[in-house]
Amino acid sequence: MSSIIVLVSCVVAAFGLGVGLGLLLGRRNGADGDLLARLYVRTEREAAIIQSDFAAQRATLADMERAVAGRIERMHATLAEQLGALRGAMGREQAEARAAQAEALQSMAEASAQQLGAIRHAVGEQLHAAVEQQMQTSFQRVLEQFSAMQTAMGEVRAMTAQISDLKRLFGNVKTRGGWGEAQLKAILDDVLPPGAYESNARVGEGGEVVEFAIRMPVRAAVAPLLPVDSKFPTEAYEKLLNAAEEGDGSAEKAARKALESTVRFEARKIATKYIRPPATVEFAVLYLPTDGLYTEVARIPGLIDEVGRQFRVMVMGPALMPAMLRTIHLGYVTLALEQRTESIARLLGATRQEMLRMDGVLEKLAKNAQSMSFSIEEARRRTRAVSGRLKALDGLDADPEPEPDSET
Repeated sequence: MSSIIVLVSCVVAAFGLGVGLGLLLGRRNGADGDLLARLYVRTEREAAIIQSDFAAQRATLADMERAVAGRIERMHATLAEQLGALRGAMGREQAEARAAQAEALQSMAEASAQQLGAIRHAVGEQLHAAVEQQMQTSFQRVLEQFSAMQTAMGEVRAMTAQISDLKRLFGNVKTRGGWGEAQLKAILDDVLPPGAYESNARVGEGGEVVEFAIRMPVRAAVAPLLPVDSKFPTEAYEKLLNAAEEGDGSAEKAARKALESTVRFEARKIATKYIRPPATVEFAVLYLPTDGLYTEVARIPGLIDEVGRQFRVMVMGPALMPAMLRTIHLGYVTLALEQRTESIARLLGATRQEMLRMDGVLEKLAKNAQSMSFSIEEARRRTRAVSGRLKALDGLDADPEPEPDSET
């Protein structure tokens, strides 16, 4: 299409050029007019030829356009047929795929339903067995707990009876003191070595009898004693506990004051009766049989320090008493080690004397050995001399006799 446009443009340009030249040359002389006429005729011929060629090309282009249109229509029809066939094939494949997928989903659903049924059955059986076992275990545990509860209730009844017995027992001052004394004796036997304390010992010139007197581990002919007395003021302690349980502040304060007075009185009595230096050490021990009682005494501000400073009496409970006794036991161990060290020193001294005597004996033996060595060397020298002479004698015996004269 573009070549046709270019060709038409060339024809129009040539025609215009011919017309222009004709007008230009028409103004000149006549000779040039003939030449111009011929040129014009020639140009018209060429234009006619070009027009004919243009018409031919136009017809050719129309034929080509019709051929291309037919081919495009045929290609369109072919493409439409192919698309239709492809669409049909894809539809059939999709239908087949849907059918196959539906069948697969159906089979999977059936298999899943079967598996779920089997799992449900197995889970149901296991759950039933587990529930039965759990129920049996729970029932057995309930029975055991019920039996344990009955046993505990029996123990509680027995404990209640024992508490009642203890209350009746501790109602008597002498019995209460005997219980504290027995507990203190058990602690002393458990920590101290045998023979480290005396029971119901008499201390001082007045001969006052103290429950226990511990022999202190010192290096002396007569070891000083540590007085230990057990006290159990249950009246003041029970009043204090009852007041604290009932939440009665004034009663609790009064009971605590009464307990403080009791402890001070007992500490003063112990200091007056049992601290008798040099037969005893310069302090004593007031033992409280329960940790609860000692805690209540310790909660009274400054009481223990004041009793220790004023009366030289240490207040101790079941938790602190073994610690002090272990310290005393360590003193016994240290004293035994010192005695053992002295024995070892004496033994080493005796050994040193024996070694000195042994050195003298060895010196004498060395001198005797030296003289004996000289004697042996002299004997060997004489033996060598005798051997030399014997060898010389053997040489003389071995000389040959002189030969007789041949002339005779």
